[in-house]
Amino acid sequence: MNSLAHGKDISAVEITHISSHGIWLLAHEEELFMSYEDFPWFKNQPVNAILAVEEVSQGHFYWQQIDVDLTMEMIKHPERFPLVAN
Repeated sequence: MNSLAHGKDISAVEITHISSHGIWLLAHEEELFMSYEDFPWFKNQPVNAILAVEEVSQGHFYWQQIDVDLTMEMIKHPERFPLVAN
C-alpha cells in the first residue's frame, strides 16, 4: 500500500470557513475570501453544497451542486469580472 507521508495534504482545495459575509477557500496554501457581494451564488446555499468544491484543473474550481465555476483569477480580482444579469 502506498500512502502519503504524515503531514502531507492530500486535498489541494477546501472551504475553511463560512460566515455571514462570505466564504474562505484554501487552495495551494493560499486562503482566498469570497464575499457574498462579489459571489452571490453562495449566499443562500446549504453548507454541503458550498463544501463540495473540486479543482477541475489548476486554479479552476467547480461547485457541481450549485453549478458555479470560478478561476483563481476571478476570486482574487472580482472587479475584473463584473456580474452581468440579462
